[in-house]
Amino acid sequence: MDLTQGTQKEKNERAKKMMLWFGIISLLMGFAGWTSAFIVSSSREDWLTDFRLPTAFTYSTAVIILSSLTYILARRSVKNDAQKAATGWLLGTLGLGILFIALQFTGFNEIIAQGYYFTGPTSNITMSYIFLIAAVHILHVVAGIISLLVVTYNQMRGKYGAGEMLGIDLGATFWHFLDLLWVYLVLFFYFF
Repeated sequence: MDLTQGTQKEKNERAKKMMLWFGIISLLMGFAGWTSAFIVSSSREDWLTDFRLPTAFTYSTAVIILSSLTYILARRSVKNDAQKAATGWLLGTLGLGILFIALQFTGFNEIIAQGYYFTGPTSNITMSYIFLIAAVHILHVVAGIISLLVVTYNQMRGKYGAGEMLGIDLGATFWHFLDLLWVYLVLFFYFF
């Protein structure tokens, strides 16, 4: 397929999708670097080997997976011209995204209650990595929520339909990426 062919709208849509994928790839590289540093640092003498992830992180994983499902249902509703249902599913996804962040902070509080801090005399390199990686992911979820707010606003204005899906597709792609990234991170922390 020649990327220079097609209408101006098709070229614009392809360009926006490519920009999103470039961003996703750069984020993947960043998280790959941090998880690699985690692995390299695990050979240190002060590395924690008996730490268990907070239960709130497990709950937040279930919540973010559910939020991907609600986003899929929202997209399907738009495609089927069920606009009220689409708005409801988008609002549900937004609520689940906010709940995910709240559970992440609950998880941080669980870590602090065990006596581990990000920095300072009671900090530990293992916990510092977990705090850093989870916090950076939260920042990206905040970006996803901002994107979701824009998508929801546009949906309420009637911008999307079976022939006009770009905004909701871009938002859904980024949201699903954040979901899969968190699942990877939890599994990484759990098994490593």
